Amino acid sequence: MSNSTDSLFKPFSLNELSLENRIVMAPMTRSFSPDGIATEDVAGYYGRRAQGGTGLIITEGTTINDPVATMDGRIPRIHGEQPLAGWEKSIKAVHAAGGKIMPQLWHVGMARNQESAPSPELPSVGPSGLVKPGKKISEPMTVAQIEGLITGFANAAADAQRIGFDGIEIHGAHGYLVDQFFWSGTNERTDEWGGSMANRSRFAVEIIKAIRAATGPNFPIVFRYSQWKQQDYTARLAETPQLLEEFLAPLTDAGVDIFHCSQRRYWESEFGDEGLNLAGWTKKLTGKSTITVGSVGLNGDFFGAFAGKGSETRSIDDLIERLDKGEFDLVGVGRALLQDPNWANKIREGQLDELSEYSGDALATLS
Repeated sequence: MSNSTDSLFKPFSLNELSLENRIVMAPMTRSFSPDGIATEDVAGYYGRRAQGGTGLIITEGTTINDPVATMDGRIPRIHGEQPLAGWEKSIKAVHAAGGKIMPQLWHVGMARNQESAPSPELPSVGPSGLVKPGKKISEPMTVAQIEGLITGFANAAADAQRIGFDGIEIHGAHGYLVDQFFWSGTNERTDEWGGSMANRSRFAVEIIKAIRAATGPNFPIVFRYSQWKQQDYTARLAETPQLLEEFLAPLTDAGVDIFHCSQRRYWESEFGDEGLNLAGWTKKLTGKSTITVGSVGLNGDFFGAFAGKGSETRSIDDLIERLDKGEFDLVGVGRALLQDPNWANKIREGQLDELSEYSGDALATLS
């Protein structure tokens, strides 16, 4: 580990968002919210991470108001009186510890298993009804459905602002609904919602615009995206920096403040053998602040955890060097914070021998 981690603990400010440091808790689904309601236990879970020194917490994916938005009845919701009241407890716990918190707004799309999910009588929805390339299991979404879900995202963001969240993150990664529109492998539409990269991005762009209109000009909007998909770890939306710029420009213009750039391993160059990672390229191409994420502090990527593999701690010297150079602005930490709520304070205080290794059977999946 680096002898100087000062850059991780510099304040960060953007619009209405002021953070004490650059450490962000990445979203990780736990399915610990009975009937979709975040309980006192959930509030305690996030409160402990704030007490442990994490500057910004992005919650596990929390689903918008659509009966087929979720894959599990214990995944939290962000609509309805009781779920919103439940989230207020988490907000209070994090704020009391001096941290900031945002919900990740989520719709799982075709990643939902209709038979085991709530509302099994209803088919899952996606741009072309494809759960993965070549596997169609339902009819394509209608334009009316698309427009209804855009409103659903905007309503969720407005509710999040009203109850005291410090911003929102849109889940546009990992092969879930928004990403299913991005990816040509799951979007075969021939109307204005498919075809060209600009058309495949239209769903996300309209969501961002609707959220901006519902929350005002200064409410922070974070957008999470990835090249890889849970259906195909090698998938890529953009093979070159030029195509990545083409992809990102409409999202930037629509109103994204911060891009959360999901990689399997943050230290891997996005294009070529040497150079910037995905967050670095995104910042260079858009001028927006970025969060880097992907196996921070650990030597094994996330997917090994599904096979029960643990991970030893890994030096973050290169992470600090990249942050010092301004390659990205914020650092998303997932499994290390799941295992150890005091990870940030231990890094700050140089207690490196006390950092926990990650156990592959820890209860969380990637949001």
